[in-house]
Amino acid sequence: MRAYDIIYKKREGQKLTKDELEFLIKGYVEGDIPDYQMSAWAMAVYFQGMDAEETADLTMLMAESGDMIDLSPIKGIKVDKHSTGGVGDTTTLVLAPLAASAGIPVAKMSGRGLGHTGGTIDKLESIPNFNTSLSRDKFFDNVNQHGVSVMGQTGNLTPADKKLYALRDVTATVESIPLIASSIMSKKLAGGADAIVLDVKTGNGAFMKDFDSAKKLAEAMVAIGKNLGRNIAAYITDMNQPLGNAVGNALEVKEAIQTLKGQGPEDLTELCVELGAAMLQLAGEFEDLEKGKEVLRENLKNGKALAKFAEMIRAQGGNAEVVEDLSLLPTAADTVEVKAEKAGYISEIKALDVGLAAMILGAGRENKESKIDLAVGLELKKKKADRVEVGDALALLHYNESKNLEEAKAKLLSAFTITEAKTKKNKLLYEIIK
Repeated sequence: MRAYDIIYKKREGQKLTKDELEFLIKGYVEGDIPDYQMSAWAMAVYFQGMDAEETADLTMLMAESGDMIDLSPIKGIKVDKHSTGGVGDTTTLVLAPLAASAGIPVAKMSGRGLGHTGGTIDKLESIPNFNTSLSRDKFFDNVNQHGVSVMGQTGNLTPADKKLYALRDVTATVESIPLIASSIMSKKLAGGADAIVLDVKTGNGAFMKDFDSAKKLAEAMVAIGKNLGRNIAAYITDMNQPLGNAVGNALEVKEAIQTLKGQGPEDLTELCVELGAAMLQLAGEFEDLEKGKEVLRENLKNGKALAKFAEMIRAQGGNAEVVEDLSLLPTAADTVEVKAEKAGYISEIKALDVGLAAMILGAGRENKESKIDLAVGLELKKKKADRVEVGDALALLHYNESKNLEEAKAKLLSAFTITEAKTKKNKLLYEIIK
């Protein structure tokens, strides 16, 4: 078998066998197939695509290229949730304890943030003494004893995906639905989940800017899951403005705690209830989604969800008093309001620019080596369709250093479009793919 023949076959639009894909992936990871041939193959896939079986085979081969985590020591059906990323995407902080409060085991491995997108691990580490570097045995024990644990990704997970993604990033082949879908799903499969709920974002702050692309990606990932025998559901949700109001690590933890108390933003609360109900359904707890939503809403009101978050924090060495005393979280030295310069209705909030404004303040990483400031970020005071007058606060910036403050203010102000005509609120959930 030769790489040349496999590249040629895909270039001509033909279907590749599992053996051919295995030859490529294994050879590339081991260094026998050079970058230039793998680049040619990726470009052929970009133009010719892959069918559902090919994409599923590629996904499993990438998952099996490194460690495959066995979650069988954890009792029950393990349901994972994955978001394709956005701004103010605090869902895991709320959803993990919320779903666990309803009786399903939540064993979540998350990553750190890069660029304007926040990482769940960074957010959790703003809780004093919270430990995200657990041994695998401790991780399993925590889930069995407390129902939930969130830790940083460890081990040699999906080295084929890491290597291939880095190559795609510099060869203009990132925007390929089969390659995106297999990249995401290989990590979920390597993580050992029995079932998966996908939150596929669409809009100006998402990877998939338009609904049609998001739907194609959602369908591709659901097809992979079904081909590989996993229970799976994909929710296509809005990212045309930030989710919730807070953007920044400690600020998002504060908002998550408020949401777990039943006092959070409507959009963040509603999305967590929707995704949580899907997790309960896939775990076999409630066949009826509406019944699952009812239980989750009740757990936000009766304190069970908040108590589960405090329990998780204690189990991972953190100071659980933060759930009642938010001042224990990192707090920025200063705040400043960004004010509306004209009256009217907010017709657009560019989520990407909001995320970049927070990153300019120090809340995000420009590269993997960058240090982040856990205290800084911003709080939106207005959302799409709100009425504003001149001088009304659009957002509150939290900052420690003033050197980039004006740049951050300008970036944030540019995110808002104010028009005379009244606009409608964004739809939160567009479609469910099963």
